[in-house]
Amino acid sequence: MKQVASALEEEIVLGWLQPRERLIEEDIASRFEVKRHVVREAIAELERMGLVERVQNKGAAVRMLSPTEVGQIYSVREALETLAAQQIPLPPRPETISALTKIQGQHAAAVERGDSRAAFRANMAFHNALFGACGNPHLVEIIQSLAQKVHGARSYTAASPVHLARARDDHWAMIEALKASDREKLVQLCREHLSPSRDTYIASLEQRFGKAG
Repeated sequence: MKQVASALEEEIVLGWLQPRERLIEEDIASRFEVKRHVVREAIAELERMGLVERVQNKGAAVRMLSPTEVGQIYSVREALETLAAQQIPLPPRPETISALTKIQGQHAAAVERGDSRAAFRANMAFHNALFGACGNPHLVEIIQSLAQKVHGARSYTAASPVHLARARDDHWAMIEALKASDREKLVQLCREHLSPSRDTYIASLEQRFGKAG
């Protein structure tokens, strides 16, 4: 179940499954060669994460967040992620820098070869390690939960070479800010890092449906 849920999660983030697209159990079961009850459990997990919703008389579909919802969630993400950045001990522990550098090497390699799936997973690992360095697991848990809720909002940027390159450069800059014990720069980078996916998603929806909601 976890494997199917993880694969569908990636497909939502990467825009291969679009907002409002139906998730047909039979088709998914055939594609992944699993029983339908496994697919139902995977869809339930995605619903719990906020990526999927039940549509009356249509079944499960990829959830489409409104511009207002995305703006609200990103506002909270900015507050919490900058809070975590402010709480990371400086100078950082050597093992923190070592772990981040290793993960970011994997992310950069994935970006270089155009492997958007691997880049997505490495991106999540980088941020988990970065915010995990703050030492507050409760704060990290909330950050991770909110990031999952807006996975769909990243569908316009997660597979974009331009946005992937920017994320790569941002990550390296965060590591350099940590090495320099430059908290102000680190917090600024964390804040600005959120804006591309948020702004691109909102602009795309407003172009398609107008500015209502």
